[in-house]
Amino acid sequence: MNPVFRVIEPGARTLVQDQGFRNARGIGLPACGALDRTAMRLVCALLGNPAQSEVLEMALSAPTLRAEGETRAIAEWTATCLNDGDEMHLAPPLRGAVAVLGIGGGVDLPFVLGSRSTGDKAGFGGFKGRSLAKGDLLPVGVSGAMAGQVDRRFSLPLRPETGPICVVAGPQTEIFTEAAYATFFGTGHLVTPRMDRMGRRLDAQHFEHTGPGAADIISDGAAPGAIQVSGNGLPIILLADAQTTGGYPKIVTVTRVDLPRLAACVPGDMLRFIGVTVAEAEAAARAEDRHLVEVEASITEFAGTSRDLVAFFGPEPHNRHSGHDPPRPLPRTYFRPG
Repeated sequence: MNPVFRVIEPGARTLVQDQGFRNARGIGLPACGALDRTAMRLVCALLGNPAQSEVLEMALSAPTLRAEGETRAIAEWTATCLNDGDEMHLAPPLRGAVAVLGIGGGVDLPFVLGSRSTGDKAGFGGFKGRSLAKGDLLPVGVSGAMAGQVDRRFSLPLRPETGPICVVAGPQTEIFTEAAYATFFGTGHLVTPRMDRMGRRLDAQHFEHTGPGAADIISDGAAPGAIQVSGNGLPIILLADAQTTGGYPKIVTVTRVDLPRLAACVPGDMLRFIGVTVAEAEAAARAEDRHLVEVEASITEFAGTSRDLVAFFGPEPHNRHSGHDPPRPLPRTYFRPG
């Protein structure tokens, strides 16, 4: 029998996700996939999995899983192994709303549109098209990448992410007044409880359109990172499960490098934005990729058991309402024999 993880407690929302459905947006479906692609990439590297391997994405509270069948791997910036019967209790992320758990060999589920991601709003893909539930048996793929090995971790820490979230203007720049842009870039914007994988609503000052009918445009393409402004003048940041088209104008678009930072947001976080050019956004993406290659190359064996996260990632941030942007969520795990 192939090994499985039995779901003892499912957590608030635990979904199978990978890089998203291939070419889905061209047929009117959201791409879905992991909200934090950087974290997904790093845990896959740590486990020796292909970069396109699936992970479990956890929101706010984490699941309790029991390994059944064989020794399997889990990840927490340190990859380790579970034996048959070991029960794994995942603490919430130290900071932020979303974390990912990588499994050696991935999960053995059917592909839909070239992916094992979950489109839970439409009920397809992933594990039966839904979040994991108590009693589910999650089949694990076959991989010997971690079998019998000591723990592994990154010896090169990630660069800290500081400063405002970078955005490029538009695409509907002509629909917003200069005052709207001055307000957008000159003030902080509060994340509201109205948030899911499709988007984050912000409680902000109203952004003025150029006219009474300007808030309604002919529907055009919408993509993750776009910040729509509806007729009430309040912004919505689109995320991984974003619709493919929409009739609200988009004041700015978040750069690819900074999209994972939005996954960390929880209600009450204060976001600030800064404008960059397309060329600057592309240069930042290339620099980020070079850094992640260096981090992946730093994987080394780790014989210890302590996890000094403060030394690795730096001290805790200031108060959420201080105006500092939220850092990346950090998965944290521990396990004990069942």
